[in-house]
Amino acid sequence: MNKYFFGMLLLFSAALSFTACKDGDDDTTPTAKNIVETAQATSDLSSLVAALQRADLVTTLNGAGPFTVFAPTNAAFAAFLQANGFSKLEDVPVATLKTILLNHVLSGEVKAAAVPTAGYVNSLATKIGATTNYPISLFAQKGTDVKINDAKVVTADVIASNGVVHIVDKVIAIPTIVNHALLNPEFSTLVAALTTPGLSANYVAILSDPAITSTVFAPTNAAFAALLTELGATKLSDIPVATLEQVLRYHVFLTGNVRSTDLVNGQQVTMLQGAKITIEKNASGVTLVDVKGHKAKVIIADVQAGNGVVHAIDKVVLPQ
Repeated sequence: MNKYFFGMLLLFSAALSFTACKDGDDDTTPTAKNIVETAQATSDLSSLVAALQRADLVTTLNGAGPFTVFAPTNAAFAAFLQANGFSKLEDVPVATLKTILLNHVLSGEVKAAAVPTAGYVNSLATKIGATTNYPISLFAQKGTDVKINDAKVVTADVIASNGVVHIVDKVIAIPTIVNHALLNPEFSTLVAALTTPGLSANYVAILSDPAITSTVFAPTNAAFAALLTELGATKLSDIPVATLEQVLRYHVFLTGNVRSTDLVNGQQVTMLQGAKITIEKNASGVTLVDVKGHKAKVIIADVQAGNGVVHAIDKVVLPQ
């Protein structure tokens, strides 16, 4: 009698334990939030949620993805509105707001550990081209902080069911050609050249103008260093300003957004300086040939801005 009772008690206890574990498992397994739900659950992203609703992007970011979203804080949105003369979010034109928001979204999941030390990624924002839309480029870098353009990641790797969210301290504007030059430290000598006192035109203003579509073949710092060595100069200021200006103008095409896919082998392009550059294009890439036969290889193609495109080159090309 006692043995039978003891056996029944053990069976009943086991059944209770199984039920308790099952119920506990159900209670402690959360349903993963998608990107929009994650933003809605984060008090410091309420402005982002309002912006997504106004721009009709909630459905997009509720989608399967995966997406990587750089999510500006409420303070970042407040600074953006003030800097652009808007008193409230509703004052921002919907089309403008949508483009800016898409500039914070990447296709695919990129966690902080996968952000390059320095490199370009494409956002979902686009520049409208003649035959297609071109994805806007963003400069990502990882050092002490993770940055995307000039926005710093303050909270990384907020995992959602359809991607990942990185909270940032700034709204990421659509970059101009000048922004791209300023953001990448490999173009610091080019920036110094473009801002040399005594130039006949304000090239920073020209290459920042949203109404002017430009293509720039941008020599890296190493390319300028090689030029100085070739000229027997020790610094940029050793080059006469008039000469430097002719060289700079020989790297700029002011009448179109010419991407690498638009270039054809043997094509001749008349640059702002007035002389032509010849294009060599094959399976290994694109090379520029100047009027004296010097060659410069495109080492980073199609860095897309809102007002044109930049191609980084490894040599400075020279006009006649």
